[in-house]
Amino acid sequence: MKKLIVLALVALGAFVIYRKLQADRAEMDLWSEAGAASDN
Repeated sequence: MKKLIVLALVALGAFVIYRKLQADRAEMDLWSEAGAASDN
């Protein structure tokens, strides 16, 4: 049972990290688009 709990916690942590990386990438894309639009 302990192994299942540890596995669930690891999976949850990986999911949280994955979502944070996605959000950071989306924000960087947004800023790069805004910068490219102001260059024109």
